Amino acid sequence: MNPIKTDVLVIGAGSAGLSVAAGASQMGADVVLLEGHKMGGDCLNYGCVPSKALIASAKAAHACTQSAPLGIANQTPSVDYAAVMDHVAQVIARIAPVDSQERFEGLGVLVIRDFGRFVSPTEVQAGDHRITARRIVIATGSSPLVPPIPGLDTVPYLTNETLFDLRERPDHLLIIGGGPIGVEMAQAHARLGCKVTVIEGMTALAKDDPDFATAVLDTLRTEGVSIQEAAMAAEIRGEAGAIEVEAKDGRIFRGSHLLMAVGRKANTDKLNLEAAEIETTKSGIKVDARMRTSNRRVFAIGDIAGGLQFTHVAGYQAGIILRPVLFGLPAKAGVSHIPWATYTDPELAQVGLSQAEAQEVHGDRAEVATFAYDENDRAIAERKTTGKIKVMVVRGRPVGATIVGHRAGDLISLWSLAIANNLKMSQIAGMVAPYPTYGEINKRAAGAYFSPRLFDNPRVKQVVGLIQKWLP
Repeated sequence: MNPIKTDVLVIGAGSAGLSVAAGASQMGADVVLLEGHKMGGDCLNYGCVPSKALIASAKAAHACTQSAPLGIANQTPSVDYAAVMDHVAQVIARIAPVDSQERFEGLGVLVIRDFGRFVSPTEVQAGDHRITARRIVIATGSSPLVPPIPGLDTVPYLTNETLFDLRERPDHLLIIGGGPIGVEMAQAHARLGCKVTVIEGMTALAKDDPDFATAVLDTLRTEGVSIQEAAMAAEIRGEAGAIEVEAKDGRIFRGSHLLMAVGRKANTDKLNLEAAEIETTKSGIKVDARMRTSNRRVFAIGDIAGGLQFTHVAGYQAGIILRPVLFGLPAKAGVSHIPWATYTDPELAQVGLSQAEAQEVHGDRAEVATFAYDENDRAIAERKTTGKIKVMVVRGRPVGATIVGHRAGDLISLWSLAIANNLKMSQIAGMVAPYPTYGEINKRAAGAYFSPRLFDNPRVKQVVGLIQKWLP
């Protein structure tokens, strides 16, 4: 048995854990990092990075079929699916050194490639190592949720952890789950030449603004994706290359491959949390606003904490807990300024309150300012005019924004900044965006908030008229 004493023990080398380990070590703490699987976690190896690389290939293929309006003859792309997956692997390999064991050892972190298991409130066992730490950070992330659908265990199926290992293009991909992962992979595979059916038990993209979600789903349908809603899977049967999914209402969907995309589950199984006196919930580990668990020496961040499951949230929470972990200073994590995006085409992005939430919380005080992409000159020039922005405003300050359209994921960042810093709409309106850019959409949305106050206000016109009479 090899005893180790350290200042900070980080369990899990995904986005959250790596951020803590790097920050703590570079600021002088003694850090031990445990990882029993792949450095970089889900985001690098199975999630954000490979999915966006695949989407990039799909966009390139789709562009060949949509270039006629720009004066370039449409073409049917020749898709080499194996080469597409080579591109995905190359992107992962390009980013991997940033998350590698070698890099973190170079930062002074002791990296142990094994799973950690609590043996007491302050001790963790990892292989032959028993580690005692002043502060422990759990960042073990999440895994694909595979529901107990009758027959699922008898057929081959894919998750995001195995999808990118495919070398041959699926003939007909069935996707159970109409959330962000499901619709992203549906559109990407349709653009790469697959038949695709999305099977959603309730409503696709149900967590997003319904009008804006409809814009995305209508585009997918136009591109040939079959989206079947209110189709709760009741039974799955078949074999490789011939799989059937039967819904509770009797509908039967047939395809060659099956992708499960119904959500995520927190990775708590290996931790032996009872020994550490750490409470859990249905969605993960119970934490307070400071990301502390019921064991005050232990913090939990990222997907394991049961909140918003995004890489940027994990990174944000890592930054928050460095203050209490390293300096003993209080710090709380907020959620009102956390944005998220679905990387379909058009993209769908949200931060803060939706229109329905703003009206429920603030009633008549909630106002909505909108601006359409088809009034933006850059969007017109590039024929990317499908889209709209909606900003929820209370007493002159934005409390939420929803965007559907080209580069919505980039545009939403400004509204996150505004909400995080309690900015006024007048400050957004005062911004100068270069012309012509999509960034003007944000400024024009702010302008739309003030337009009725300035241009449709009789008093303003009266005052201007009087002043003009007195001006020399």
